[in-house]
Amino acid sequence: MADNVSSLFRNTAAHSPSMAALTREGGEGVGPVDFCIPCNPYFPTPAMFDVMAAKLRDIITYYPSSADTITAELCNLLQLPPQAVAMGNGSTELITWIDHLLVRESLAIPVPTFGRWTDQPMETGKRVDMFPLQESSGFALDLAQYAEFIRARGTRAAVICNPNNPDGGFLHKHAIVQFMDAMADLDLVVIDESFLEFADAEAEPSVVQEAMLRPNVIVLRSLGKNFGLHGIRFGYMVANPSLAGRVRSMLPKWNLNAFAEYVVFILKEHGAEYAQSLHQVYRDRLEMASQLSALPGLTVYPSQGNFLFVRLPVGAEGTVVRDRLLTEHRILVRECGNKIGSSSRFLRLVVRPQVDVRRLVSGLEQVLYGTRRGAAVPELGTGSSYSSGTAAVDRLIGATNGAGLPGLAAQAVGAGLPGPAPAPAPAAVAGLQMPVAAQTGGAGMPLPAAAQVFPPSVPSAPAAPAPVPAAAAVMSPVPPAAPAAPMPGPTPPGVPARGGLTAAQVRGTDGLSPAATSGWPNNAQSWPTAAGMGQVG
Repeated sequence: MADNVSSLFRNTAAHSPSMAALTREGGEGVGPVDFCIPCNPYFPTPAMFDVMAAKLRDIITYYPSSADTITAELCNLLQLPPQAVAMGNGSTELITWIDHLLVRESLAIPVPTFGRWTDQPMETGKRVDMFPLQESSGFALDLAQYAEFIRARGTRAAVICNPNNPDGGFLHKHAIVQFMDAMADLDLVVIDESFLEFADAEAEPSVVQEAMLRPNVIVLRSLGKNFGLHGIRFGYMVANPSLAGRVRSMLPKWNLNAFAEYVVFILKEHGAEYAQSLHQVYRDRLEMASQLSALPGLTVYPSQGNFLFVRLPVGAEGTVVRDRLLTEHRILVRECGNKIGSSSRFLRLVVRPQVDVRRLVSGLEQVLYGTRRGAAVPELGTGSSYSSGTAAVDRLIGATNGAGLPGLAAQAVGAGLPGPAPAPAPAAVAGLQMPVAAQTGGAGMPLPAAAQVFPPSVPSAPAAPAPVPAAAAVMSPVPPAAPAAPMPGPTPPGVPARGGLTAAQVRGTDGLSPAATSGWPNNAQSWPTAAGMGQVG
């Protein structure tokens, strides 16, 4: 495999080769240990897999029921009205139709985030306004500043991922509801809750019920991630019946396969096992973060997802670390250099059982420090220098925006010089008034009094300090020394923007600023409602 690692990553249309491709290339019939794809490792249980294996012939031989039948069963499980739900062949299918049907001209999204929220609208010629999450604040999203950014840009649709991918940042339910009401005059607000089942910071964090009451809000939910079945490709969205019906009317009659139907219909028998699997992920996340934080120079950011976002030590190149872990240790990790707003110094590592985490930590020790923990971090100069991604988006950004700051950052670190002066901090946002339409409830919809003024900040869960390596160079992301004059007015269609910055300048931020002192939500005893299966104590 060592000779073909570069081609495997370069030739894929996704950020990483599929497990099937890696298994074929390995020649041993077994793929690597997967720290890349964020999937629940404890569900389905081995007994459930045995039953599915015994029924494999029937499952794959016959047509599934219609999507309406499968959706009705899911809604019965989740206690949701079927007319407010649309099921898709993975959340990506739903994102595609949301973009085609409901995003008219522009969409705002914090970055870094799930790539389809930036790539899909650009591929259809929309303007994507990217709000950068700052490493200096631990990649936390300030909703008041995000709202101000949306107003300044004149954006017509807004997305929030909660928890966010790749950093796992979490927002409390009351803050998101207030944001939804403050944005009541937008064409669309999407709350992507694909990883919310893995959050334990709040007992009932979902805004699904609130979304159904509002005319412009969609909540996106995944099933493959939390049910540990990415290959089945199923997810769903919840909205008021009008919005849900528009998307549902465009979906094929048999867009859900027989495996998806089988799993949906057996879930009601396995609620206890599913809830226990989530509880185990909560515990593993804390233990995995503790072990990784002990590695010299490695920074681990607080996460409420089933993954951890980590910054590599100074001098370590993410693509090299990724390639060596795969070829030397049979471990697959997600290098984040192709995520806009991130860089190759960051990895996203999926939460896995402790036996796998020990193997990961051992591999990182050997790749980063040789055989001695705490040894000087080597200047890794070989390996693949690319980061795969959506080709159409790469061409667009490459043709319009240049190279950003990676070269400048690398030179400064290599020479032992301080980084560029920090950019001026944005003025504090005292609050955001509700739009006129929202204050009156829009189309007859009453709003709570608390929604009249948007709060300047979001309270966070009690936290312990996150580790920050003392030796890490401090550098704040700034525009290049001689940037082009900011473009007046709205950014031309298809060109992402952050105020006056282009997408490549956002993508080119160096990512060397230390994380703020924050930490892990300390609420391991509080279980979220498990996919509508009831509160578990």
